[in-house]
Amino acid sequence: MGNDTSVFLLFEFSKIWEIKIMYLTLFLVLYLMTITGNFLIISAVALDSHLHTPMYFFLMNLALQDLGSVSVIIPKAVLNLVMNRRYISYSGCVAQVLLFVFFLGSDVGILTVMAYDRFVAICNPLKYDMIMSRKICTKMVGSVWITSFFNAVLNTMGTFANHFCSNTINQFYCEIPQLLKFACSDLYVVEIGYIIFTLTLIFGCFVFIIVTYVQIFSVVSKIPSVQGRKKAFSTCFPHLTVFSIFLFSSSFAYLRPQSDKPLHLDFIITIMYSIILPMLNPLIYSMRNKDIKVALARILGLRRFISMVNVIANRDKRKQ
Repeated sequence: MGNDTSVFLLFEFSKIWEIKIMYLTLFLVLYLMTITGNFLIISAVALDSHLHTPMYFFLMNLALQDLGSVSVIIPKAVLNLVMNRRYISYSGCVAQVLLFVFFLGSDVGILTVMAYDRFVAICNPLKYDMIMSRKICTKMVGSVWITSFFNAVLNTMGTFANHFCSNTINQFYCEIPQLLKFACSDLYVVEIGYIIFTLTLIFGCFVFIIVTYVQIFSVVSKIPSVQGRKKAFSTCFPHLTVFSIFLFSSSFAYLRPQSDKPLHLDFIITIMYSIILPMLNPLIYSMRNKDIKVALARILGLRRFISMVNVIANRDKRKQ
């Protein structure tokens, strides 16, 4: 099967069963944590009318995309570990590349829209309802989904237009740089162009977010209340941190020269932007949010927890 490109051979974690069990446990724990966290966010926003606002609408879309991105790659890796195999069909590889790039691109778009939403809420609060109306928010999210799908189709076509001289992928899923490494035709240059264009757009989003938060910080710094400034800043830094990690880890994975041998660093970088960040997003953007906690408590019937949250909130208000 070494040169049979109707089937691709994925990364072989180990020949030792105990080490395979360790990887299997790692993937299952990360997947269950990601699924649980994002599903709770979607349920809270969908079922609680108090959360039917632009900010939480964007959070729900972010959670949907995070669910999609991990579900495209982890179940196949887990199945291969359980079945003691390492292959994926050609059509399965195409679908994996298309869907993963689509969800990854959508993540970037939603994070950018979320930054704009916070900018309007803090810097132009009197016009917030008019600027961020339901119709405009729906158009923003729709544009993100459509643009990301179009970008995913271009990258998938650019990748699989090539003829491959080998079928061994040094990664646990079909990653574009790993596929291009054994492309025999000159068409791989076209896909490299698509990758550079995509990363340029991502970097543009990063610059937009930075500029947006500079203006937000300028406004927040003028808030007389120390507690108010602290609260506003606490919602900004996690966003910047997550986007920065995503930008630099994905750029490193897609632009660095590819080695012919599997490297642990490649594996760690891929885990970082493809699994860890989708798992952390609910914690960073939602689980620290009092409204989300109250909504989840209400859905789960945790009335005592709601009362405790309200007591803490009233205490914070008195301090301000």
